[in-house]
Amino acid sequence: MDERLSKLSNTIVNYSVGVKENDKVLIQYESSMCKPLIKCLIKDIYKNKGIPFVKLVDNELETLIKESANSKVIDEMVKMKTYEVDNFDCFIRICYTENEFEDKDISIDIRKELGSKSQEIDDIRINERRWVLLNYPSLVDAYKAKMKYDDFYNYSMDVMNVDYKSLNEKIKPLKDLMERTDKVRILGPDTDIEFSIKGMNAIPCCGTANIPDGELYTAPIKESVNGVITYNTPSPYRGNIFNNIRLEFKDGKIINCSANEHQSELEEIFNIDEGARYIGEFSLGFNPMITKPMGDILYDEKIMGSLHFTPGRCYEDCDNGNISTVHWDLVLIQTEEFGGGEIYFDDVLIRKDGKFVLDELKDLN
Repeated sequence: MDERLSKLSNTIVNYSVGVKENDKVLIQYESSMCKPLIKCLIKDIYKNKGIPFVKLVDNELETLIKESANSKVIDEMVKMKTYEVDNFDCFIRICYTENEFEDKDISIDIRKELGSKSQEIDDIRINERRWVLLNYPSLVDAYKAKMKYDDFYNYSMDVMNVDYKSLNEKIKPLKDLMERTDKVRILGPDTDIEFSIKGMNAIPCCGTANIPDGELYTAPIKESVNGVITYNTPSPYRGNIFNNIRLEFKDGKIINCSANEHQSELEEIFNIDEGARYIGEFSLGFNPMITKPMGDILYDEKIMGSLHFTPGRCYEDCDNGNISTVHWDLVLIQTEEFGGGEIYFDDVLIRKDGKFVLDELKDLN
């Protein structure tokens, strides 16, 4: 048994979701390869006198069902989601990447109907239940990271086992600054964008919802966004991988979008509902162990020196009023290696080329 799995399990059960006596915990996983971690989780849940359940999610079969789904089938899917939310206190979702293109043939109409009908119950699950999402290292992940599997496994264990309590302390000065800030300006290659975050909460993310973790997010005032942003990491979404996404905003709304490929699919995403063309999240990433993109949003949005500026739904704890079935964390890395860039809060430079320049923030470097 890898001791790092035991450490990770302990973090998940006692810190991320905080399992208490009689809590019903649903562990959803996508491959039998995840069993070593699941065994640790079950033992730790029992130690806390919780009640563990497991559910295998086969993405290939789930996709086959969705591809031909009609309204009746979608209604039954929503009933299943509702049952889970009504009957479990905690959710641990262990993803395992096998094929990111599996669901690319699900029609936009089915996605839209499923998203719309699931929105209310999904909001309850996200905002009123304890949950955590993580990726168990797979061969596909190692390929994307351009690493041998053993090397990637070791890397992922180190990344996921960051000292989140310590990181949470280091974030506090940035949280205070962000909550005092009105105007944000971001500059970089083919990027010059401004918006307001006045009066919005700033929410630290240190292992309580995502693993790996390490970010601080807020949301822009919905109609305040103006300018252009160009993202420099590959972004998988709904069965396609998009590169070099460029968005142009006027009064909060995306008025133009482009990418190196899949232009029609990109426009479909932003046309799925009105909220998809507005921003629901602005976040700065600083996991000290993650420095390069691998085309996995869960990792890439935490890259040291990165930011993500997210079209779609906002979070309830930082509510700017934007409602959408889309929530797409698009990542821009601003380290020198990736072209550099600057972030200003109320016309004061706070980060340059991915490094914080204010003395009270330098611990995050």
